[in-house]
Amino acid sequence: MFSLRGYNTFGIEAEARQFVEISSIDQYVSLRKSGVHADLPHLFLGGGSNVLLTKPQEALVVKISIPGISVLKEDGDFVWLKAGAGVVWDELVQYSVDRAWSGLENLSLIPGTVGAAPMQNIGAYGVEIKDTFESLEALNLQTLEMEIFDAKACAFGYRESFFKRAGKGQYLISSVTFKLSKKPSVKTSYGAIQDVLAAKGITQPSIREVADAVIEIRKSKLPDPKDIGNSGSFFKNPTVSASEAARLIDENPGIPHYPVEGSTDVKFPAGWFIEKAGWKGFRRGDAGVHAKQALVLVNYGEATGGQILALSEEIKKSIKDTFGVSLETEVNIL
Repeated sequence: MFSLRGYNTFGIEAEARQFVEISSIDQYVSLRKSGVHADLPHLFLGGGSNVLLTKPQEALVVKISIPGISVLKEDGDFVWLKAGAGVVWDELVQYSVDRAWSGLENLSLIPGTVGAAPMQNIGAYGVEIKDTFESLEALNLQTLEMEIFDAKACAFGYRESFFKRAGKGQYLISSVTFKLSKKPSVKTSYGAIQDVLAAKGITQPSIREVADAVIEIRKSKLPDPKDIGNSGSFFKNPTVSASEAARLIDENPGIPHYPVEGSTDVKFPAGWFIEKAGWKGFRRGDAGVHAKQALVLVNYGEATGGQILALSEEIKKSIKDTFGVSLETEVNIL
């Protein structure tokens, strides 16, 4: 058995039957063709930043460590940047920011690896992966052939994609390509970015200044997994119909809310509901809700995945009973 404690940002102690780390798709194909561990299901891990391990994994855990960042092509306006699935996400972001290539700066300091980013359609501060996504390469786990997916094929939604729905468990993402702008148009209206920039006297920010503002905000609100085990946002921000939104706004004056692009639906911050229901800073044993950000569940040391999962279910019930709103888990429960 192999301990996965060092391979998930919650710091949960869970064991896998077998473990292997790969740095290329060819390595994995060779493993499959060899027949070794053919009796075990395969579980793929990137940075382990979006999983909650609740039990021993009766599987071969495959750690994806495919490296590499390269420019595929560029013109006067754009650059097409390709990154291996094992590249640390923030390293890719800072690589692009250092070169003044715009599009990823609002996604600074999000934990995880490049390969997991399109699966979740990760997003923050008014930006999502789909905004700059060009294509990805993925191994079909049935045919062991490579396939290319464009944005339409990925079927991106809010923290959703084809790879979390119809294609779940059928592909191994090996690389992702982004189309970034050489003529930056920064987005500063979401969250506290504008406030942080204003406090510094910055009125026409560069993408580096936007990235730095995002990093400052995230560090002030979110715990570092190296200090306190966590997986970032545990719940999705709920999206409700216009009529349901009207009810919530009427019953909760001042509640923050945001229009959903291309829809009459309205999005509300899950953290607001959790905080108002009294869960912020709650702790039971080593499982808790972070004191500064109610959206983040934490492991203070020796919590089990089961204890954190049980806490999350209590929170869901509480929010449903108090506000009539259903919260959906963003983290993958394994």
